[in-house]
Amino acid sequence: MTEPRFVPLSEWQHRPAEAMQARARAFYEDVRRRRTVRHFSDRPVPEGVIEDCLRAAGSAPSGANLQPWHFVVVRSTDVKRRIREAAEAEERAFYEGRASDEWLQALAPLGTDADKPFLEKAPALIAIFGERYGVDAEGKRQKRYYVDESVGLATGILITALHHAGLATLTHTPSPMGFLREILGRPQNERPFILLVVGYPTEDAHVPDIQRKTLEEIATFV
Repeated sequence: MTEPRFVPLSEWQHRPAEAMQARARAFYEDVRRRRTVRHFSDRPVPEGVIEDCLRAAGSAPSGANLQPWHFVVVRSTDVKRRIREAAEAEERAFYEGRASDEWLQALAPLGTDADKPFLEKAPALIAIFGERYGVDAEGKRQKRYYVDESVGLATGILITALHHAGLATLTHTPSPMGFLREILGRPQNERPFILLVVGYPTEDAHVPDIQRKTLEEIATFV
């Protein structure tokens, strides 16, 4: 068994209480403006922005530090078109019979339907995959731990980083999503987790008139 190796926590920054409170409030004020967008411009994203946001996502904690995620950035017009066609086929099956009436009623205030033009219009899609298991150099399977939790944490950081950089996002989860692995040529040990649409909102973009729960509704202090 490998012996653990430790290094000093040299990059940790201690801050006075006033600075902590100011930073926490400023972060909240920034991130509360984040909204899921469905009307995207085709304006290109500056070079390097998505890359740095992916670096941030890759800093997420993970089970046994095995980092069971892979991100595929799609900018190709042809590949985006193929993804849209496959996603809309699954969405039509969902809206026309797979979804329960209760589920459709829950979605009604959001105004969603089977048409997903943003999958072609947005300048970038990020397909996020989770490794169900690893494969070593000899082809032997290696177990992965807490895959969904780990990939979910990385995805949350990625969405927040993209918002912080000035971009809009949409989390798209057609079910099933096996077509993503086929179109993007990913190995069998990877499972599609989320398709993230990334770009700038159109100038006339609208979002649903919804409210977020209050702190009292989402947190308990004991």
